[in-house]
Amino acid sequence: MIPPHGGKLVHRVAPRKDFGGLKRLDVAAEVMRDVRNIGTGVFSPLEGFLCYNETESVLKEGRLPNGTPWTMPILLPVDKTFRGEGDDVLLHGCAVMSVEEIFSLNKKEAAKSIFGTDSVEHPGVYRFLSLPDTFAGGKIVVTTDEREPFNQFNLEPKETRVLFKERGWKTVAGFQTRNPPHTGHENLQKTVLGLVDGIFINPLIGRKKSGDFRDSVILESYKVMIDNYLPKDRAVLSILSTEMRYAGPKEAIFHAICRKNFGCTHFIVGRDHAGVGGFYEPEAAIEIFNEYPDIGVEIISIRGDFFYCQKCKHLASERTCPHDSSYHIKFSGTKIRELLKTKEQPPEEIMRPEVFDAIVQEENPFVGG
Repeated sequence: MIPPHGGKLVHRVAPRKDFGGLKRLDVAAEVMRDVRNIGTGVFSPLEGFLCYNETESVLKEGRLPNGTPWTMPILLPVDKTFRGEGDDVLLHGCAVMSVEEIFSLNKKEAAKSIFGTDSVEHPGVYRFLSLPDTFAGGKIVVTTDEREPFNQFNLEPKETRVLFKERGWKTVAGFQTRNPPHTGHENLQKTVLGLVDGIFINPLIGRKKSGDFRDSVILESYKVMIDNYLPKDRAVLSILSTEMRYAGPKEAIFHAICRKNFGCTHFIVGRDHAGVGGFYEPEAAIEIFNEYPDIGVEIISIRGDFFYCQKCKHLASERTCPHDSSYHIKFSGTKIRELLKTKEQPPEEIMRPEVFDAIVQEENPFVGG
């Protein structure tokens, strides 16, 4: 079994009911998702929210102070009036944090480091700049086993690692997604299953930008696709409960690390992974892994723009298909969304009918719609 990132799987969970005398700090739901990810080891080797020196190291070097690859600062924003340095505080009734430090950041500079831009047209930047300027760092202990939403599919790394071992999987490929599956995804997963023992389909469930698919739609459509088109003994579906940051290359590294902690030996990175709105070069998220030869997980890079070729009668890309573009049916996310908004089924070469049915069962499958 592949070792967790940093060499040890963090597990900071200790059930507790008595919180007498602790100051309570209410935080956003997305922050509580990351509290649980820290406590259960999804974010290993982190044991809490980053302090100032750790944050600066991540922003400037893309690594923790000890040199371990890490690209996304996991921060706890607090009001500038918050006073708790040196204290234990109760986070939303679900975790206890030992506050080591309260600090401020130049968020515009931080945004440029994380996202490669400080433009508020970028949804991740807009969200980050809307946070307070003050942050609290320190270790946390999760005090409840809260798995909502979708608790049936919200497995912890210690559980997925046991599951993979029970199935005899020595090699596991992690697949990140924030969309329902089209046939391009399905064919890619089947191709990867020719290389590894199992595939870990791990949709990101959490805050997304307006126009993205709702969490329930993503999960239900994947359940249908797996039940009908993948060998059940070679695929596991579980969620990554965190917000989508749209940080492109930096987020691709972060996604790979999280899947490594779940027990994946391989991670699939495709065109414009975690990108948005043309802010990143199409293969930037693939190229950044050249800067992290010590990340400890093998990257399966999918280059090129995929489509269905009516002449080949197969999934193809400009790297593999010799035929004119008039034969190509492209996997346009924009076009698929337009069809789904009117409940018009995309061509079967693009989306399975069962997947389409699962999507349109929800009256409005899109965030903010």
